[in-house]
Formats: sequence, structure tokens, C-alpha cells
Amino acid sequence: MERPPTQRLDQNACWRALTARDARFDGRFFTAVVSTGIYCRPVCPARTPRRENVVFHPSAASAEAAGFRACLRCRPETAPEMGAWRGTSNTVSRALALIEAGALDTGDAEALAARLGVGERHLRRLFRRHLGAAPVSVAQTRRVLLAKQLIHDSHLSMAQVALASGFGSVRRFNETFQALYGRPPSELRRRRVEAAGGEAVRLGLTYRPPYDWAAMTAALAARADVDERVEGGVWIRRLRRAVDQTDGAVSVAAGGPGQVRVEARIDDLKALPGVLARVRRVFDLAADPEAIQRDLSLDPALAEAVKGRPGLRPPGDWLDPAMDDPSDRVTTTDPRLLARAERWRPWRAYGALYWTLIEEGRDAQAA
Repeated sequence: MERPPTQRLDQNACWRALTARDARFDGRFFTAVVSTGIYCRPVCPARTPRRENVVFHPSAASAEAAGFRACLRCRPETAPEMGAWRGTSNTVSRALALIEAGALDTGDAEALAARLGVGERHLRRLFRRHLGAAPVSVAQTRRVLLAKQLIHDSHLSMAQVALASGFGSVRRFNETFQALYGRPPSELRRRRVEAAGGEAVRLGLTYRPPYDWAAMTAALAARADVDERVEGGVWIRRLRRAVDQTDGAVSVAAGGPGQVRVEARIDDLKALPGVLARVRRVFDLAADPEAIQRDLSLDPALAEAVKGRPGLRPPGDWLDPAMDDPSDRVTTTDPRLLARAERWRPWRAYGALYWTLIEEGRDAQAA
């Protein structure tokens, strides 16, 4: 019989990371405190709970499915995207990308499974194994955490927050927050704000450092077209209703440590989750640099380059209908690269990026 996800975590390693408030584990697990009913990030500044009162969960959805509510102090919605499952299940990776884009806001788990070419029961089994929660629970947690971030960080009214976070109605939004937090969502907002009235939505999206921002913006500038461009280090994308379910624009700039600043000006707030999902894909915000460096460094041809430029990430496509994981995608006809790339799985896209960097260095030396 398969062990529950909480038991598959290394409990001792999680406890050590918690007591050290080790930022490397932020987003890799969540600490549920049974005496308070709250779950936290491992970097939470609150007093460390007693060991016997702690249960570690592999995802925020797992903790919420077990009946815990998000900490208002460390704000789990601002943790980096969890990437520990990447490379272990391409189906889970693809499903999460679809869920983040709103697949379960308008459809059900059976339709999601059909899009992935698997049965619904098998999809639920994979999610339980890797994330500790069913697909619908993951989707619900994403809605709640995005709503929490909008409540804290934006000036949107509660009705606008409900629309922008993927809730089907304000009533459902209010009922969900009342059940989770024992209070209406408006009481989570610590300051008085006026209605947004067409203002831009500004949010910070997190990632795991290091991040080579200059290399990313240079790559995006090189592919600029009529819909996207880079100006002064800021990436700007025009939004079209036929593609994005809204008209408007989104811009992304470097923020504080481990964060990018996103500003979205959109006509239809219901499109916000999909826009944010595409921003995360373009800027590869869910990457796990530690795992990438560890695995690619096993190839002697890449080891020095990976060590010298640990924050390189390949830019993603705004629209990505492909069924494989972008992190393992190689688009080349170079037979030498293709032959070598098999040893880079599940990070072939990153390996190809470093391979190109090495080749460019050799060409420069030869010239």
C-alpha cells in the first residue's frame, strides 16, 4: 500500500529546515500545526512550534485538504512555486499548468483528465502521490491563495478579487473564506482602500534564486514582435481578447530578492489567473535551480558552465499548446546535442541552453 504524501517527506530533514528557517526549502513543504489549525512556510518568523504538534505537507493544497488554513503572517501564497515533483511526472506537470490557467474554473476533473489522455482515477492517484491532494483541491487552493494575495497587495474590491482569483461568484468566494478563516474576506485586509476603478493590478511573483535577469530580458528582446517587447529592462506584452480572454497589457520587471513585479491592465478580471500563469511560464518562475545545477553538473561538458552561470533559464512561450514539459524540451536538429541531451533529463531545455553558451564561447575564442 502506498504511503501518504506526508509520510514520504523526510520528516527529520523538514524539521531541521524549519528550526533553521532555511529559505532553500521555502515552497518545498509546508508546516501544519495541529494545535492552532494553521499551516506555514518553513521561513515563517513566528515562534517554532513544538515538534509533536507539527505535520509536514508536500503542498499547500495538501495542508488545506487536511483542514488547515494559511498563516496570515508568513503568507503561503507568496512562497515560490513548488518544483520538487518536476521530472517525476510529466502528467502532473501538464495538469498543473492547465489548472493554473483555469482549466478547473470552467471544467471538471474528468474533462481535465481527458485533455491529458489519462483516466480521472489515475490523475487523482498521481496528484495524491506527488502533491497530497486531488486536482480539485489543488485548484481550490490556488484560487484561495491568489485571492489572499490580491486582498493583501492590491486595491481591488472584494467583488473584483472574487472574479480575478477564479471564483465563480462572490457568494462562493465569501463562503469559502468564511469556512477557512472564520471571517469574511474583507476582514483579512489590514488597510482601508477605495475601489480599484480601472487601476492596474500589481502583484509580486516569487522564484527561487539565482536568476540571470539580464540574460532573460536579452533573450526576450531578441524575439520581440508586434505583441511583446522589452523597454528599459521591462518586458511588456499586449493582451488580445481572442487569445487571452481580455484586452489590455501586462508588464514584468525585476523586483526585490526572489521576486518579479507584475502589472496587469485588463478589461476582464476573470482572465487574470490565465495571464499570471503565462507570465510564470515565460519567465520560468517555477524552476528549481538547485536541482538543475546538481543534475546537469554530472555531465563534465556542462559542469563548469552551470557553476559559472547558475541562474540561466530558457524563456517560455506565451502560448504553449505542447504536451511535453518545457523544462525537458529540446528544439534542435544538432545531432551532437541530441545525442548528449538524453543524459540531461528532465532538464534538457536547460542543458541545451548551457550547451549553446559553451559553443558560443568556443566560436568567440576561434574568432
